[in-house]
Amino acid sequence: MHPDVHSHTAPPPPGEHSLRSLGRLFPYLWEFRARVLLALALLVGAKLASVAVPLILKEIIDALDQPRAELVVPLALIIGYGVLRFASTTFSDLRDVIFAKVTQRAMRRISMAVFKHLHALSLRFHLERQTGGITRDIERGSKALSSLVGYLLFRITPTVLEILMVAGILFVKLDWVFGVLTLITLAAYIGFTITITEWRTQFVRRANTLDSEAYGRAIDSLLNYETVKYFGNEKYEAERYDKSLIEWEAMSLKSQRSLGYLNAAQAGVIAIGVTLMVLRAAAGVVEGTLTLGDLVMVNAFLLQMFQPLSFLGVMYRQIKESITDVERMFALMQRPREVEDAQDARELDVVAGEVKFDRVSFAYNADRPILHDVSFSVPAGKTVAAVGASGAGKSTLARLLFRFYDVGAGSITIDGQDIRHVTQDSLRAAIGVVPQDTVLFNDSIYYNIAYGRPDATRDQVIEAARAAHILAFIESLPQGWDTVVGERGLKLSGGEKQRVAIARTLLKNPAILILDEATSALDTKTEKAIQGELLEIARGRTSLIIAHRLSTVVEADEILVLDGGRIVERGRHPGLLAQNGVYAHMWALQQQAEAEDGAA
Repeated sequence: MHPDVHSHTAPPPPGEHSLRSLGRLFPYLWEFRARVLLALALLVGAKLASVAVPLILKEIIDALDQPRAELVVPLALIIGYGVLRFASTTFSDLRDVIFAKVTQRAMRRISMAVFKHLHALSLRFHLERQTGGITRDIERGSKALSSLVGYLLFRITPTVLEILMVAGILFVKLDWVFGVLTLITLAAYIGFTITITEWRTQFVRRANTLDSEAYGRAIDSLLNYETVKYFGNEKYEAERYDKSLIEWEAMSLKSQRSLGYLNAAQAGVIAIGVTLMVLRAAAGVVEGTLTLGDLVMVNAFLLQMFQPLSFLGVMYRQIKESITDVERMFALMQRPREVEDAQDARELDVVAGEVKFDRVSFAYNADRPILHDVSFSVPAGKTVAAVGASGAGKSTLARLLFRFYDVGAGSITIDGQDIRHVTQDSLRAAIGVVPQDTVLFNDSIYYNIAYGRPDATRDQVIEAARAAHILAFIESLPQGWDTVVGERGLKLSGGEKQRVAIARTLLKNPAILILDEATSALDTKTEKAIQGELLEIARGRTSLIIAHRLSTVVEADEILVLDGGRIVERGRHPGLLAQNGVYAHMWALQQQAEAEDGAA
């Protein structure tokens, strides 16, 4: 596994970062401030009604605790008791209904923001990432948002509010000992909960990381299904997957055991606190300083207060886990974009489409330079080819022109405009790419060709397929245009995939064309069949052809021969052969190989 795969999603340490994550949620929630404030008002109303219930109950008990001759049923109090019970539940339900839109919209907006940011990150990030792990992080992060808001606003806040109100009522109506006992029990409970949960969070975080890792390995293995089969490595893949799961299982067990310790500590604190307070109330009743209603009120308050408090450990753990998951998701959004639009970037204005590389140098990593002082131009409507051995820097030219990376030194211009000073959207709209390995979406052939210009009409899509010589093939299929191509286009042959790529590039109708080793993955016969179509779409467009097979570039207006990141020869095909240098040597070797293939 690549050492950097998980580095970009590693959670920051708790504390300041957790608060920052919570702070980043605020703008998403504040969009519906009226709903938020109304939900909070209902929350307070529900708690006031809830706290008033034991007070009314005390009055009912005291009114009934009289000699039979004086007994009168306190009807108004009993009706009030029922109304308060109803209000407490109804206000809570209304609060959930009103707030639902806020959380759902926040989840949607944050998920969209992460998705857009991932598409905006550099090619380097996407070459290093592990798809399964990242999808898991986003999925868990967006679910955590909902949990976090729900727990903090509607479980923790009302519980703390209720405890403070109860402590105040006991302090004022009975005596200070009850108020102090309530607060001491609360402090001890929270202290135990936080200490033990902090200790066990390490297990939860590690289990989550291992879960993402295992999921990522499984996805990676399934995406490379054919390779696994070629080498008979099913058992090896299963063992590799199980290795991740074994460590995950151990961490999950530690997490479960530590939860047991936490629950036992919490139950002990609550039991001691409740016993002391009921004992104090019972003694007061015996002494005559408290009424039977006071004892019932204290008991009702304790039951009402400690019932939600008994879930505080679970809530705290869930909040910690949710913050961890949200942090991992926000860590993705913190990843800086390697290629950014300049603040004053303007739209690219393609007049003729002349491309110029001026003294361009570039390195993917500082210790491994790829291009050295490369200068050439592709005149408007002409075709220039870059050839050379593998690793010579040919494909890097295409990546730099498309601005997947920025040049280290020098500049690239289109019609005199430095591509670093124009918007990436306008630059990429002007360039069409037919890559070596065409990756298709697991959708219909129609969808994959129409992807070149999603707003194109059906007639335009059909015309593009006709120009790419794939229309007859599509119409011959049992399901025609609705044929699903399979994941990454696996159900189509190499030649069919390339024709789909040509069709969607034709539909895009770009001013500048890059053919990045567009036929090197094909057999000689299919390559020759497609070569004519490629030359056809290159005609009249400024074209940069990256090629390994020289037979595909003999018609080019200029051929650049790269070696070690430098242009060592340049010219047209006949002139380069006459020079009897690197190009002539490559040509001779390839002709010989083709002759041997033909003989075989």
